[in-house]
Amino acid sequence: MRRVKFGTLFTSRTIDEKLIREHLALERTKLANERTLLSYTQAALYFLLGGLALVQLKEYEELIYIGYLALIFSVLFVTVGIWRFFVLRKKMKKLLRGNIESSKEQESSGDEK
Repeated sequence: MRRVKFGTLFTSRTIDEKLIREHLALERTKLANERTLLSYTQAALYFLLGGLALVQLKEYEELIYIGYLALIFSVLFVTVGIWRFFVLRKKMKKLLRGNIESSKEQESSGDEK
């Protein structure tokens, strides 16, 4: 296992390379989760704008139903996006706790040998 030593710009202590990789992987996953939430929000805004535009058209009465459907999809997309964001965040916290506990067990069993 290689150790990485940062210069004085970051810190003067040595940090385990495996921990850095795990930390960076978790950060990438967090950012991907946020990007997914923003994508759901963006799609919901598109449905909202399209639905409002179709509802306001007076010349085409039959498109009002499609407008209301788009408004329902807008609410649905925001709800699903927020729900998925929090579910994944909760899973990541649980996984992180599990990794920390398992690494402590490995260290203690390694000390016994």
